Amino acid sequence: MHDFTYRTASSVADAAAKVAAGEDAVLMAGGMTLLPTLKQRLAQPSDVVDLGGIDSLRGIQVSGGTVTVGAMTVHDAVANSSEVAAAIPALAALAGHIGDPQVRNRGTIGGSISNNDPAADYPAGLVGLGATVCTDRREIAADDFFTGMFETALADGEIVTSVRFPAPEAAAYMKFPNPASRYAIVGVLVARTAGGVRVAVTGAASCVYRETAMEAALEGNFSPSALDGMTASADDLNEDIHASAEYRAHLVGVMARRAVAACG
Repeated sequence: MHDFTYRTASSVADAAAKVAAGEDAVLMAGGMTLLPTLKQRLAQPSDVVDLGGIDSLRGIQVSGGTVTVGAMTVHDAVANSSEVAAAIPALAALAGHIGDPQVRNRGTIGGSISNNDPAADYPAGLVGLGATVCTDRREIAADDFFTGMFETALADGEIVTSVRFPAPEAAAYMKFPNPASRYAIVGVLVARTAGGVRVAVTGAASCVYRETAMEAALEGNFSPSALDGMTASADDLNEDIHASAEYRAHLVGVMARRAVAACG
């Protein structure tokens, strides 16, 4: 691990000021990705600004058909929230299947989406549910937030403060997990919303994306049979020791049909 200066932040404004003052400062939420990266000497920040002391970034609010989750809220809190389970059961279920108990009790929604791992679960949750990411500077639609592998629309020093989810008419998330890491080899969230059907896919490609052909098929017939014979295109999909691009393309169809069936 390279040397760096560890700093704590008492507020979002304080964190922003400390990041701006550092030569090459980074923010730390739960540390699930940052700490292993530092230990492997793959990053050399001048400062690490810890958001853990900012209580205003934690918590869940449900009001008027909207679920707002603070950026420093851990996955376990979302998974075990009775309010989230009542308003958006798919979101609680998604959070409950992230990693293992240790990860769920340390990892945060803000840290997860800011990192934007291509196999993370939350990106599919945000895009599939049509969420809005709130920062200390603006609001960003989930469709515009995730821009590439480990890349987002966040500007330098911009801090995620919360994520706002509109409650769908029905939604479900299904994933085929890596048996060791529990990351999604393929994960699909299907949601029927007031604005139409949304099908978001994670794990299959370099970044979360929407399967528009499946969305169109489900608009006319929201049932698993509408997706019979449909798979994703294998072009540009991930290929590694865990699954070929063709297998991931097949899994997208399988997980999408299971998600629709789970919507009831």
